[in-house]
Parts: sequence; structure tokens; C-alpha cells
Amino acid sequence: MILCCGEALIDMLPAVTEQGDPCFRPLCGGAAFNSAIALGRLGAPVALVSGLSEDQFGRQLHHELTASAVETGLAIVSDRATTLAYVSLQDGDASYRFYDHGSAMREITLADMPLVPKETLGLLFGGISLCNGPFATTLCSYAEKVADQHLVMLDLNIRPGFAEDEEAYRQRLERMVRLSDVVKLSEEDMEHFFPSDSRETQDKLKGLFDLGPRLVLQTKGARGVMALRPDGPPIVVPGRKVVVSDTVGAGDSFNAGFLTYLNDQDLLNKEKVALLSDEHLQRALTFAVQVASITVSRAGANPPRRAELG
Repeated sequence: MILCCGEALIDMLPAVTEQGDPCFRPLCGGAAFNSAIALGRLGAPVALVSGLSEDQFGRQLHHELTASAVETGLAIVSDRATTLAYVSLQDGDASYRFYDHGSAMREITLADMPLVPKETLGLLFGGISLCNGPFATTLCSYAEKVADQHLVMLDLNIRPGFAEDEEAYRQRLERMVRLSDVVKLSEEDMEHFFPSDSRETQDKLKGLFDLGPRLVLQTKGARGVMALRPDGPPIVVPGRKVVVSDTVGAGDSFNAGFLTYLNDQDLLNKEKVALLSDEHLQRALTFAVQVASITVSRAGANPPRRAELG
């Protein structure tokens, strides 16, 4: 089983009523939620570790999880409100404004967190859940408890504008990098994580190996992805040519595709990922890019089911 640890929220996407008036359409989202949905649709055993509200949006999230074969028994349910993310779209790219104070996600403590099921193979962390509140610290402590025995993948997915204390946020991200076997970051993440570093891209990325990860993935949007290991040449997979509707959930779908391939090939553990062959890494990245390309071809975070991959 794969545990997706982080936020489950409602993306309020701009829309237009039948009368032509602007409005917002509530869609399920959040990094951990999106990856869990994608994993479930791809047939991987998956559970969400997050806060779910008992309000109408929480029920909407729960319904979507169940419909995509995601285990919800590890979620922490409360009467606190669901986190809302108002989305702005420009040329298909998404930016967000979050409303999170006192939410079902934000207030989770380590005492609230579930025991890791014995069938768990890997855990995925990342997203705004690492920014603020008790849950941010809780996730770091949870990762520390499991990192010795389970594969940990981190999607940096940096949101500096949402962090109330940017220095504390940066320290949490560095702490999570040290606990992770696989780190994924985008070109935008690079700018935030290495703000005043003049080294070449590959040199910056290789510097992460000094902190602990055995595999670093840099996504480049339409241009694909590059994977680096401490030893061996970079592995580069180009993007797929698609008509982009928007990029909501693209990185989350990529993560799910990558982990699904590892799970399918019985490679989802710390030792095997550290020794991935060029062939397996190339195939894993190719599958992940395919999954993400379908997601960006339609509105919102709507990842494909396995049958859509051909």
C-alpha cells in the first residue's frame, strides 16, 4: 500500500453561469488527495492520510476518494471546516489563494495520526500541508517515524506565499529532504529552494544527495523530466505533445504514475529504488509523463484511469 500524506481540499475554479456571470466551481483537490485519486484510478493500493471535515465539502472529498478506490480509514475526521483554495488561471497555469485557518487539515497533531499499516510499502509527502500549523510539524515527525523502514517520496511543491513563517517552512522542507529517498521538484521549486545559488542546474540538484536522497526528479512542464542519481548519467524523458486545458494536478499525477510503476514492478522499497536500472527508471518516468499528460489535457485535477492509457 502507498500512503499519501498531506492536504485534501476544495479547489474553487473560476467558471461562468448559464447567464454569463462569473462564479466558482468547487472541485476536489490538494496534492496528497490528487495523488491518491490518481493512484487509485491506476490500480495501485492507496490510502489517504489527511484531515477530512464532516461538512459538505468533506463529504464531497470522501465521495471522490471512495469512487476512485482510495482507502479512507486512515483519514482524521473532524467537524472543522474544509480548506478552500481559490484558483486563478492564466494561459493554463494555476495560481492559488488558500483559506485554511482552523481547518480539518491544519490542526492535526502527531497523536491524531494513524499507525502505519503493515502492508505499507511507501509514503508520499508534499504540498501546502508542510507550510503552516500543527499539521506541518506533524508530517515531519510522522516521516521521521517511518523513514527507516519505508520508502519516502517528497514532492517539494513549494508555496512560499502561503507560508506564515518562511524560514520555518524552509527548515521543514530541508528536514523532509533529509528523510526522503526520492525528491521531486519543478523548475519553479528550484528557484525557491536555491534562491541565490549560481551553479548549473545539475550541480544544484546533485547537491541534494548530500542531504540523503538517492534519486532526484526535476520536472520541466511540457519539456518532460530529468532524473539524477548519485552515480550514473542523467535520464531524460521528453514531454508529450498535448493540448493543455490547465496544469492543475499535473505534478500530483506524475507522482502517482511514478509510484504506480514502481509498485507494478515490485520496486517500491528503499533498497531497490536506490539501485534502479536505467531501463526501469526510463520506463517509470515515461509512464509518469503519460499519466500527467492526460491530466493536463482536461480541466481540473482529473487523472486518468488505467484503461485510458492504452
